[in-house]
Amino acid sequence: MRGIRNHNLAQLLTQIRFTPLKQRPKQLEAAEKLLKIIDEQKKYPFEFVCYRITGFHPKGLPDEPLINGAELADDLRIFIYKLSARVASHVAEQNQKVYTIDNLARTFHVSIKTIDRWRKRGLTAKKFIFEDGRKRFGFLQSTVDEFISKSPQLTTKAKTFTRLTEKQKLIIIKQASDLAAKTPMSRYQIIEKVAAKIGRAHETVRYTIANYESQNPDKPVFKKPAGVITSAQASELYKLHKQGVGISELMARFSRSRSSVYRIINRRRAKAIRASKIEFVPSDEFLKPAARKKILTTPLELKQHTDSETVEPFDSVAHHLLPEYLQTLKDTPVLNRSREIQLFRKYNYLKYLACTTRAGMNPYKAPAFRLRQIEGYLAEAEQIKKMIIEANLRLVVSIAGKHTAQAANFSELVSKGNFALTKAVEEFDYTKDVRFARLASLNIAKEYARVSGKSTELTREKAASVASIQRDLKTAAAAGVVAVERARHNLVKVIEDNLDEREQYIILNHFGLIGSHIRKERKTLKQIGDDLKVSKERIRQIELTALQKLRKNLSPQQFELLTG
Repeated sequence: MRGIRNHNLAQLLTQIRFTPLKQRPKQLEAAEKLLKIIDEQKKYPFEFVCYRITGFHPKGLPDEPLINGAELADDLRIFIYKLSARVASHVAEQNQKVYTIDNLARTFHVSIKTIDRWRKRGLTAKKFIFEDGRKRFGFLQSTVDEFISKSPQLTTKAKTFTRLTEKQKLIIIKQASDLAAKTPMSRYQIIEKVAAKIGRAHETVRYTIANYESQNPDKPVFKKPAGVITSAQASELYKLHKQGVGISELMARFSRSRSSVYRIINRRRAKAIRASKIEFVPSDEFLKPAARKKILTTPLELKQHTDSETVEPFDSVAHHLLPEYLQTLKDTPVLNRSREIQLFRKYNYLKYLACTTRAGMNPYKAPAFRLRQIEGYLAEAEQIKKMIIEANLRLVVSIAGKHTAQAANFSELVSKGNFALTKAVEEFDYTKDVRFARLASLNIAKEYARVSGKSTELTREKAASVASIQRDLKTAAAAGVVAVERARHNLVKVIEDNLDEREQYIILNHFGLIGSHIRKERKTLKQIGDDLKVSKERIRQIELTALQKLRKNLSPQQFELLTG
């Protein structure tokens, strides 16, 4: 399945990842209701879309073009499908029938490909948990009924559809070959003519010919080149590529050479990159000659919180308001000032690199390696953004607990606070002597001030619930430290059993396995080289060899604990 085209809507889906699980079904239901009222002939501002799904108006958005209704509807179907995967409910909990794709195909006597085409025409799918315990996408009876009522001609046509026989396929190939050999008609014109003559769809004829040519490369139907690809065809090709269709299949389907297919894909990638909004907080250190090496190679160390550290209150609220956050936040590292600066520096530098690499890029001549570079920078920046958000979720829960007197709207406040937190990450200037928590707290408080005029005082019951949060955190943190220490001891044992003395010394000292979990003692490669009387580069080579040995003997969790 392709991604969501609209940047803001894609960001909204990412932000919902950090909202309480209790809120997501409501947001999913709101997105479904929004989809029903979208007029594909109109245009809509993103603020309207965001408000209908989340219940609040985003502030500070730059002026952007209105979203075309047809494109918005397509994106909303994907939004609903992806969000439903995060809150999938069991089919037994539905008050109506849920079809699998196979059930639906059998019910209407059509192929699975036809169902896929119906989905593109507006049939909305959602993820459900079926009887076998697996998550699969399905179709509610009400959704199917609504689609049929809006598109009766599609289902009627599908029911009368019959598969081509081998004889009919050979007739198509012969007619197309004769026309290609005897007339100057284009490929498209020939397919249209054959389709009209035999009473079949253009796509059916095109696919039959493409499949034949794929199986018989020495007997091509069309001797002439395919000609210039249309914008619509290029768009379809790129969409299929994003959905995972292989290059060979795209070559056959669109009658293009391998190089032509890659050229079309890269042009579309380049256009998407040029259209994306990339904003970063500038810094003079980005301009220094050694900036890349210093910023990108510095390890981003995170640590688990301990009971000796001050941690923002957690989301348990007596374990009944936001229980799904409990385990997540127990395992989420906290950031001290230096780690916070490291993360924000790298986050903004990656976006700076993406922006400068993109500058002046010609979408018709952009080399593939340059596109991969930019996409890689942006993907890594997005991962760091998620790390920062997750590390500050406690802050949202803490402030939400102080701004509500009712348990009923606590979950809603956490959801809104997470959106404000996300915006704070994008705006924070790490070069100033201010902690991120201060800006984030201000953003969150401003958001809550706009929500309503409800009381900001805690009830006695709520105050007791919030007070219990810190106790939960300390208990969880203490248990977490014990578990991590046990894992570290096991890790050291594997290192001692599989590495020679010099390799052990390098790994233990470089990755901080000397000392306690709380006060790690790390050495740089240069320091280790000085200890062992060899060059820094030689230490790097030995370390890589040692890591290759350990990768074979450590579990993925242990290897992540070592190198993470």
